[in-house]
Amino acid sequence: MVNVESAVVRVRGLVKEHGQGQSRVRAVDEVDLEVPEGETLAVMGPSGCGKSTLLHLLGGLERPTAGEVWLAGRRTDLLSERALARLRRRSLGFVFQAFHLMEELSAAENVELPALLAGRSRREARRRASLLLERVRLTGRARHLPSQLSGGQRQRIAIARALVNDPLVVLADEPTGNLDTAATLDVLRIFEDLRAAGQTLVIVTHDERVAATADRLISMRDGMFVDDTRMAGLHPRGLGGLIGLEG
Repeated sequence: MVNVESAVVRVRGLVKEHGQGQSRVRAVDEVDLEVPEGETLAVMGPSGCGKSTLLHLLGGLERPTAGEVWLAGRRTDLLSERALARLRRRSLGFVFQAFHLMEELSAAENVELPALLAGRSRREARRRASLLLERVRLTGRARHLPSQLSGGQRQRIAIARALVNDPLVVLADEPTGNLDTAATLDVLRIFEDLRAAGQTLVIVTHDERVAATADRLISMRDGMFVDDTRMAGLHPRGLGGLIGLEG
């Protein structure tokens, strides 16, 4: 049982409905969740089960139909759009399956942008971007535009961008889906470092290898949690279980 007071992420009675009348669909169906500081949580389930919608609700990208969303003791579903945007910039890191890079900016500039928007100096933004590009093995592509990068390289840039502000929580939707084995291990090492620093990871994934490295695995079906498994003792703790594997 999670100590609620220690939970960085907490939701109560969370509901998200789409559509109206008879066409109304409940994508997330009255779920409760607590994620303590430093935990790596994986969420799995079939396509359309609501796991990506859940991630969007946790990150304030969608508003719930009902229920409460809390981040570090602050209720976020009641915040204004401006306050919510400020919270996302400073406290959350997002990794999307479709990259969402700025095509007119270089790789380094894409990584720097969230830091600048959060109020960091240009010097600090460049320092952070340089460090992260090195850690995702793309230092030599720093000046390349996204159109000049492979799909795997673009995803690694997107992940570095999500990490540039040392976010309290990283919300990742299939973060390694477009990466080869070597690049996957690079990214997971970064996630491991973040968790060691006391940050929290919530990862939606179809990759059983990635899910198996989490501290905890939730399975979803039809908008509901059908299983919540503590992984301790079943594999090496956290993402370290995958680091060192060659495929």
